[in-house]
Amino acid sequence: MPAVAAAARAGERDREVRKRWRRASHLALWALSLTPAAVTLVDAFTGRLGVNPIETLTDRTGWWAIFHLLLTLAVTPLRRITGWHWLVRYRRQLGLGAFVYASLHLGVYAFLDLGLDLSHLVEDVLERPFMTIGFTAWLILLALAVTSTDGWIRRLGRRWAALHRLVYPAAGLVSLHFVWGQKTLQAEPLVFTGAFALLLGARVVFALRRRARGGPEPGRRGTAPLSERA
Repeated sequence: MPAVAAAARAGERDREVRKRWRRASHLALWALSLTPAAVTLVDAFTGRLGVNPIETLTDRTGWWAIFHLLLTLAVTPLRRITGWHWLVRYRRQLGLGAFVYASLHLGVYAFLDLGLDLSHLVEDVLERPFMTIGFTAWLILLALAVTSTDGWIRRLGRRWAALHRLVYPAAGLVSLHFVWGQKTLQAEPLVFTGAFALLLGARVVFALRRRARGGPEPGRRGTAPLSERA
């Protein structure tokens, strides 16, 4: 019996260490995700945003929103290719990071560029396709962020996975918004668009292979937050 008790205590200590490590890793990821926002805030207060600060803020927040969305969609292919199933733990955070920067991007436009003129904002969204696309993408990310909690996963059941597959149309809209927003054709928006297309293609290939086998994805256990099953 003493040996059994000792093994139980060792197992409990091991679980506690893993729990603390996961908590620390999530905090570290949040710190990394929010570092660009902190740097931008410092630049704003020290006058280092260039001759057009609002445009710089808009560009930076938009870029980091797209970058986080790209990382979010890259989790499944990386997990399938490498077998690193632990990556799934950080999908929700990356997705929420995309939503945070997308909201900052919209906020800069609404508050700083338009002076919170809601009638002007509504007019832009309704009459300018470039804005319509961007705002639609933000609404999708809003829905995914709100329903990313475990409580919403339980409430929605099977519908949750279908809802979170909207992350792929959102990525397409974001790519179009990015390309359309450039005054001239540039390489960076096309690179992001190509990366999104590649990740979507990988998702389709994995889904077809899984369907051919008639079984679930390797390493999938239950339902995980923010688009793990998307």
